[in-house]
Amino acid sequence: MSDSNYRRLVIISNRVAMPKAGGVPGGLAVGVLGALREHGGMWFGWSGELTNGSASDPEIIRRGNVEYATISLNEQDFEQYYNGYSNKVLWPVCHYLLDFIRYYADDFEGYRRVNSIFATKLKSLLKPDDLIWVHDYHLIPLAAELRSAGIENPIGFFLHVPFPSYEALRAIPGHEYLLRCMCAYDVIGFHTTGDLAAFQTCVREPIVGAEFLDKNRIKVPGGELIADVFPIGIDVDEVQQLAEEAQKLRQVQNMVKSLGGRELLIGVDRLDYSKGLTQRFLAYERLLEKYPNAQKVVTLMQIAPPTRTGVRAYDDIREELEQTSGRINGRFAETNWVPIRYLNKGVARKPLMGFFRNASVALVTPVRDGMNLVAKEFVAAQDPDDPGMVVLSSLTGAAQELTDAVIVNPYDRDDVADGIATAISMSIEERRERYESMMAILRKNDITAWRTRFVDALLNEE
Repeated sequence: MSDSNYRRLVIISNRVAMPKAGGVPGGLAVGVLGALREHGGMWFGWSGELTNGSASDPEIIRRGNVEYATISLNEQDFEQYYNGYSNKVLWPVCHYLLDFIRYYADDFEGYRRVNSIFATKLKSLLKPDDLIWVHDYHLIPLAAELRSAGIENPIGFFLHVPFPSYEALRAIPGHEYLLRCMCAYDVIGFHTTGDLAAFQTCVREPIVGAEFLDKNRIKVPGGELIADVFPIGIDVDEVQQLAEEAQKLRQVQNMVKSLGGRELLIGVDRLDYSKGLTQRFLAYERLLEKYPNAQKVVTLMQIAPPTRTGVRAYDDIREELEQTSGRINGRFAETNWVPIRYLNKGVARKPLMGFFRNASVALVTPVRDGMNLVAKEFVAAQDPDDPGMVVLSSLTGAAQELTDAVIVNPYDRDDVADGIATAISMSIEERRERYESMMAILRKNDITAWRTRFVDALLNEE
């Protein structure tokens, strides 16, 4: 079905990334903006503004052929919907970290209420031939709310985090409601075959009365849906260009100079318990114990910008990381060498790609992750003549594609330590061979392929 069969693509996500002069979007924003600019359309979501009163009507700003429609939210509604049910219930269950679940009935009601507000505010902006694409776990009920409001347009949903099997999902109150809401979509996309299989274990339960018509097509009350795998990628050329240009930046040159010829190991993660940061620091400590010749030869730079500040679990991990890095540095540091450089702040995208290009190893060791684009960006940022290597958790979606990375179990300190040692000592011929193989995968499953495959699937459901 051709693109001419609809006027606009309408993207809905929790937060809208407004374009900034000179700014380079990352992750989700790259793929979303590419699709919108290609087809023309609208991006709808929360503005980042909180009020004491009711949610605002949409404010619309136009940039080229893209409209950005944003609403403010009531402060209590947002707290319950976002910090509450989304991030104290859905986030931990999706990452199989059930001990972190904190369920409160008021939060669940807030989650449902904000999804209803999104539907109400969006409805007046929709046109009969719009194609609607909803993103991530914050907005699982949105299609059901839109259907209740009389919207019949094709609606797709993409999940950017892992999806749990029924044995995990059933632990949370509200899981029956969530599964019924997911069945209101026409197309549901996941990163990996494992996530798809986990979803299938859920819809096979008698909760929704689903019938499998074939591998990807499921009959549900009121219609059919397609559930399939659409691995998200990156803009490979953009990352390569940024990495090369960044070599001229003083920030990058000063960082390289400060290493004093040592090998740089780099980790870049939001400060989140799913990222396995404490385990990573302990595995690095094990490396220094097990391979004494690595001491004073390697430096680990961990960049971990804070996230969801004020939420107890995140405050705890920040304190734990500070204590662990301080203890390791106190144990191994010399007057001219500090083992860990721990930055509890972000680094702008361009210098970060420059850091990647100068690093020998990236440590990407979450205890669970949907995809993890850091692993892909690191590979794309490398010098083809002398590429670095990724030490990659087997529990990331990226490990399903980047099979030539050094794959490790993030819970096994010795395995991660050995993986780092393998990456550091790998011959340049083997590194080049692995790099070329991984780059072929990155180009095959790049950001354009991701959005094109999903939009095509949704078009075919019209």
